[in-house]
Amino acid sequence: MKQKKALKIISLILISLLILLFIIRLFSYSYLDDVHMDIPCEESLLNKADYLAVIPFYNNNSIGNEAEWCNHINQLNKTLIMHGVYHTFEEFNKDRSQGYLEIGEIAFSHCFGFNATEFKPPQLKISDKNLRTLKEDYKIHNGFNQLIHKSYHCNDSGRFPNWLISII
Repeated sequence: MKQKKALKIISLILISLLILLFIIRLFSYSYLDDVHMDIPCEESLLNKADYLAVIPFYNNNSIGNEAEWCNHINQLNKTLIMHGVYHTFEEFNKDRSQGYLEIGEIAFSHCFGFNATEFKPPQLKISDKNLRTLKEDYKIHNGFNQLIHKSYHCNDSGRFPNWLISII
C-alpha cells in the first residue's frame, strides 16, 4: 500500500514538472540556430525567434562578405549570438586557441558592426578548457537553455523537427 502511494506521489510530481516545463517553454524566448546566408531559412523562423545563433563561417564563406544579408539580419532587431566559428561537428569540444576564436569574432563584427557578447557552441558540445576561456568574454548558451527554451534550426536539422518544437 505504501508503495502505491509513493508511486502516485512520484507520478504526480513528474507530471507537474512536465507541465511546468511546458508552460516555461510556452512563454520564454526562443532560439534560431544555424543562421548563415548559405543555409536556407524561412523568414517566418527569423521573425519568430528572439535569439539568432549566427555561424561566422559556413563552408568557408564568411558572413562579413555579405553586407546586404548582414543589414537584413541586423534590421530584424534580434539578439545575435555567435554559434561557433565554422560550425563543424563538436567544433568546441576540441581545445581551441584564442586566435581560432578571433577569426569568428572578426567576421561577426565586420558583418554586424559590434562584437558578439554571447556564444552558443555547435551541437552544444564544449570542452572544459574552452568553456573557461569563453566564459571570460561571453555569456554561454548551453544545453540547459535548449531544455527551457524552444530552439529551431534554419535547415530543420535539429534533434526534433521545427513543427514538433512549435508544439512543445
